[in-house]
Amino acid sequence: MKKLLSIYNTLLENFGPQGWWPAETDFEVIVGAILTQATSWSNVEKSISNLKKKGVLNPKSLHEIKAGSLAKLIKSSGYFNAKARKLKCFMDFLHCNYDGNLSVMLSQPKERLRKELLEVWGVGPETADSIILYAAHKPSFVVDAYTKRIFSRIGFLKANASYDEVKHFFEKNLPKGVKFYKEYHALVVELGKTYCRKKPLCKECCVNRFCSKQFA
Repeated sequence: MKKLLSIYNTLLENFGPQGWWPAETDFEVIVGAILTQATSWSNVEKSISNLKKKGVLNPKSLHEIKAGSLAKLIKSSGYFNAKARKLKCFMDFLHCNYDGNLSVMLSQPKERLRKELLEVWGVGPETADSIILYAAHKPSFVVDAYTKRIFSRIGFLKANASYDEVKHFFEKNLPKGVKFYKEYHALVVELGKTYCRKKPLCKECCVNRFCSKQFA
């Protein structure tokens, strides 16, 4: 769809390349994808920093650490007890299914990997797709709250569209590509944080000409 590409080009021109996901390793991407649920990235960064300082940001150490000790290290991410459990469930999955070998897990075919990830407690569609796109480097479009908000306002989607409906819409209408999907997702997040907020700044928005109507 030409309009989707025009929006992408406008966002790229205004915001520049985003370079997401900000992580040193694929494993750090996965931990960050779980920790960022229902919180800001700045809070996640503090937790990641604590894990690095403690020397446990690796599959072996995170598998062995006690859930209570892990929760204290990731407290800044919010819901830290639940997120500690989610991380431990992922680590159990990784060790039970792949003997702790992250490379083998990430090398699995995209559909198989997605199915397996969605069976892990605490890993929903957005987290699974983030892991597949940013850690496994396979083309799986990531949908978040910003995506639904922005493109329902533009008029492409219903406000109550399901995750899979939104994902299918983008994957059907955009050229497939890991780098392209990463950049589009990151630019959508930046647009949502900067202009297309819950109370939008429509007059200042760089893509307001694409909207079906003004919301502010």
